[in-house]
Amino acid sequence: MKMKSIYCYMLAGLMLTTSSCSSWLSEDDAPVMSYDYYETEAGVDAAIIAAYGFLRWGVGGERYNVLNELGTDLFTEGEDGVYRESFNKYATQLNPDVDILYDLWANHYKGISDANIAMQKIMESSLSESVKSKGYAEMQFIRAFLYFDLVQHFGRIPLVTEGSFDIRTDFKRASVADVYKQIISDLRNAAEALPDKVANKGRATCYSASHLLAKVYLTRGSAIADARGQQSTDMDSTLYYAEKVINSGAYQLMDNFSSLWDLKNQGNSEVIFAVQFTTNPLFNGNDGNKQHLFWLSWYEDQPGMLRDIENGRPYRRHVATKKTMEELFDHLHDSRFYKSFKWVYYANNEKTLPKWEPLSFDGTVYFTPDPAKGQVAGDLKFHLGDTAIYYTMQKTGLDPNSNEMRKFRANYNYTYFPREMHSIRYFPALVKWLDNNRTSIGEEKGGREWVRMRLAETYLLAAEAAGRKGDFDKAAEYINVVRKRAAWAEGEQKDQQIWLFEGGTNNTQSTYDALKVTPADLQGDFVAFMLDERGRELLGEINRWEDLNRCELLYDWVKRYNPDALYIKPYHKLRPIPQKHIDRLNPVGEISEEQNEGYY
Repeated sequence: MKMKSIYCYMLAGLMLTTSSCSSWLSEDDAPVMSYDYYETEAGVDAAIIAAYGFLRWGVGGERYNVLNELGTDLFTEGEDGVYRESFNKYATQLNPDVDILYDLWANHYKGISDANIAMQKIMESSLSESVKSKGYAEMQFIRAFLYFDLVQHFGRIPLVTEGSFDIRTDFKRASVADVYKQIISDLRNAAEALPDKVANKGRATCYSASHLLAKVYLTRGSAIADARGQQSTDMDSTLYYAEKVINSGAYQLMDNFSSLWDLKNQGNSEVIFAVQFTTNPLFNGNDGNKQHLFWLSWYEDQPGMLRDIENGRPYRRHVATKKTMEELFDHLHDSRFYKSFKWVYYANNEKTLPKWEPLSFDGTVYFTPDPAKGQVAGDLKFHLGDTAIYYTMQKTGLDPNSNEMRKFRANYNYTYFPREMHSIRYFPALVKWLDNNRTSIGEEKGGREWVRMRLAETYLLAAEAAGRKGDFDKAAEYINVVRKRAAWAEGEQKDQQIWLFEGGTNNTQSTYDALKVTPADLQGDFVAFMLDERGRELLGEINRWEDLNRCELLYDWVKRYNPDALYIKPYHKLRPIPQKHIDRLNPVGEISEEQNEGYY
């Protein structure tokens, strides 16, 4: 008998879904779900696969990049985008009617509802205990993941843990402490019941549950003023579960930071859990991974360049702040700075290759080719495959709009962008989301996996927990594991900017000795140190807003480091509850009960 459609007012959609396809599915039609189907092992597996689809929402458009990176200390608004006023400036456009927040709410509660139904039917089935236990635990992992996203952004939220077969309109918000308690309960069971290995990447293991559990404990225990139900043992628990992953031997850091962003290395030894997509747009669900669009700089209007798949489709949504570019990194010794951004573009358009010629502005000739410098009038400045655009951190001291700057730049055979010329249109682009495996230049649906947990973060979770406990020796030990990989390695050629503009030398010596930390280095403002270390390692990996918020520093740090966040207020530590949710409540409480402070 086919399952009747089940609706929840809060979701206004079908509770059980098979619209999303995961990487371990064969590329054919998804199965039709029914209650009877849960009586089979294949049915349980299909329900779980469908539930994983809800984890894809965050990168299927301008979503988690807006919610978690825009309007922080590390990224501000680029030239374009519809969410700049609301999520970067924190203006009145950030209100209960903003679409992205309801979409988040609806997606996650629909996923939670599906998980609740599936968990109930799994446990009522006559399947073997081992199948039921694993299936139930996998659903708990997904439910906990979704609730963790929601509670960090909305605070008090409805907490629903049982499947409902009827329309409901009476959802009350639970305390933040109760939500965390449920998340931890789900993940503790998942960490015990899930296997340590899976045949198909993209499915949860006991280690992915443990990593997430460590992060949940750290988030709960980071609070001082906020009431999250924090316990005195939270840092012990964080350390226990992070070390469970670290000491398992199941994962290893990649040797080179750059290797993490090479598409050929997806599913590498460092990845603990990644949301999966496919390179075939037909089977990428409704969205695919669209993050490749939002971090790129404009390049196709420059001589010798045209838009191509390799360099991406530049939507220009996120620009690194001054803090990120000039203050966060040790430019001399930390390779992560130069390896996180795209500095060079190579000529790909023969039709627009430039020639050496006199240049003038407002009737004034400010550059004439000098043959003594190899600048022969009429000759091509460069050829296909040569450098066409080069961004640097050089500070010339020149006004970017002056004739002196025009003359300075004209002497280069390529289009040169020193630090003063970086802007909201032209800037070093973050490389972590580039996707040159798309089928065409215009294809928005990318297939890059979304890495939500990797071992370097596990080390940082353990380090922060240890330091918060006062064990700076252990904290330094774990930080240095990450910093050893962050340093330029022995024999590795450094970026030429290090000796051209940063005051360094052209050598291939390791920089680890200069980059490693000692316990004494950590005994100042340890939380600030760890936030910045997470920023260096996890830059642009869609977690910064949550990091600042969990440490209760969102307002202070955004106010200090993001000059575009003109209207941020302390209450912006929570998002507004979507008005579409409140409008459907019956009975509905006082607005102060249903809505977060500052939004009514």
